[in-house]
Amino acid sequence: MTDKEPEARLDPRYSDADATATPWADAQSLLAAAELFWISTVRPDGRPHVTPLPAVWTHGALHFCTGPEERKARNLAENPHVALTTGTNIWDKGYDLVVEGEAVRVSDEGRLRELAAAWEAKYGDFWHFEVREGYFHHGPGRAAVFAVAPRTVFGFGKGEPFSQTRWRFD
Repeated sequence: MTDKEPEARLDPRYSDADATATPWADAQSLLAAAELFWISTVRPDGRPHVTPLPAVWTHGALHFCTGPEERKARNLAENPHVALTTGTNIWDKGYDLVVEGEAVRVSDEGRLRELAAAWEAKYGDFWHFEVREGYFHHGPGRAAVFAVAPRTVFGFGKGEPFSQTRWRFD
């Protein structure tokens, strides 16, 4: 996925005068620790679709899963461009992140087993997945797994100092 260190650029239009750009390592730590993300996809008729989901940050990408018949999976079949957001619900504390990229299906069973172990390590036994036929299986259902390597990430520091950092990937 993404191994190259992106340049961190502070946007002075949306940052306090004494703000500094957040290092990419700090943003990665926040992505790895975040429990809930909101994914934005686009319906075939152009309307947005937003829904919460858990995700795992590993190998330079966010990974999420969804049932093949769910709205977001059907949207991704038409348009793989997504935004995943995480952060806090407080305007003057914490840090928010927006990851923009393209969702690519992961079907390699070795990689899926690694990701299933990462899900369970992060979220506990409820998120135990069996891997077969290129999907996660949980009870009677199956889920496709997607990786989103970031193209652009925005970070929003809230509180003193307010800041906006942008990381771009080639």
